[in-house]
Amino acid sequence: MQLKANGITLEVQDHGNKANPAIVLIRGLGTQLVHWADNLVTGFVAAGFRTIVFDNRDVGLSQRFPVAGVPDDADEIIARATAGEDIPLPYTLDDMARDVIGLMDALEIDKAHIFGISMGGAIAQLLALNHADRLLTDTIVMTACRPLVERGAVGDILPQLVARDDASLEAAQDALIAEFGIWGCPGYPADESYIRKQAEAAYLRGGPKAAGINRQVLATMSAGDRRPALKALNMPCCVIHGLDDALIPHEFGAEIAEHIKDSEYHPIKGMGHIISPLLAPEIVRIVSGFIRKHSTT
Repeated sequence: MQLKANGITLEVQDHGNKANPAIVLIRGLGTQLVHWADNLVTGFVAAGFRTIVFDNRDVGLSQRFPVAGVPDDADEIIARATAGEDIPLPYTLDDMARDVIGLMDALEIDKAHIFGISMGGAIAQLLALNHADRLLTDTIVMTACRPLVERGAVGDILPQLVARDDASLEAAQDALIAEFGIWGCPGYPADESYIRKQAEAAYLRGGPKAAGINRQVLATMSAGDRRPALKALNMPCCVIHGLDDALIPHEFGAEIAEHIKDSEYHPIKGMGHIISPLLAPEIVRIVSGFIRKHSTT
């Protein structure tokens, strides 16, 4: 369904009993709600949560944000960033965090558990820092708390993040298979038929994707250093990171946990930068147990 949230249109799916505590799942860079493993969503529903998934702005069926003067071509972004130019932004991760609050408002959810992966994990941190009164707990997965430019040379990182439009459905499927090969879970592998079906679902509903993904890259690049603020955070937080994450090394997840007082840290052997169907039950188990431990009801 389409909802108005924070003044924009978001595509949202609402699963489970509306009387149950809500958990909002936030996707990472360029991905859509169909990229969640089905058994992750149904697992949270079975664990007793009203489970909300949605397309972030600029992807899937949510509103797109072309802005005059803001580059959305991969090669131009790489060239300008490598040259050290200031690149105008279409929006920020703070705007995307406010989208989540707007989504909760539209669904009449006063407080929710938050679960964010990768870019969504950065948004989850901003929600905890700036909208703590709306959160019950915060689960931060496969992400970092320091600026992108402090994680390595921009010229090395950006080519892994920016996107170019797929020429066909088959090309989109092959590209996702390649991503699973590089960033997937060696201990919890996904079979090719699953990956191809997921890529087809995203391709058929997402339309031209590269420009939106690249605008999300710009928002991610502009995000500041959250480490000082996290030290003052007083909220139940769970940090999950794969020990085999080839995109964001697990040391960055450990760093988040070190900066949040009394947080739980769960490094998972065999987990990469994707939550596969084989991994999903373990994620549900960890998060459900963490939430139960901190439940006030």
